[in-house]
Amino acid sequence: TNIGSILASVNPYKPIPGLYSVDAIDLYRQHRLGELPPHIFATANECYCCLWKRHDSQCVLISGESGAGKTESTKLLLKFLSAMSQTSLGVPVSEKSTHVEEAILES
Repeated sequence: TNIGSILASVNPYKPIPGLYSVDAIDLYRQHRLGELPPHIFATANECYCCLWKRHDSQCVLISGESGAGKTESTKLLLKFLSAMSQTSLGVPVSEKSTHVEEAILES
């Protein structure tokens, strides 16, 4: 759920097909925070929009207990931001993987 710009999420401890797909990235990049159901991509999109449209610095705090999914959430956030930065360069959504993205995600 969202509490303002704060996303409170629960680790389902199992994969949910399509939840973090390229289609989900494309959907959430087209909408503002609150227009669609709560999602980490909605939070990431808000950060991206504030960074580029308002020139405001952004910070994302990911917190939780051990095993809560902090590392996976960070990877998903970076995946979305990488896809958005490539979209601004005119790269099709289907070709969103780059060496930079792979290096960041592997680190």
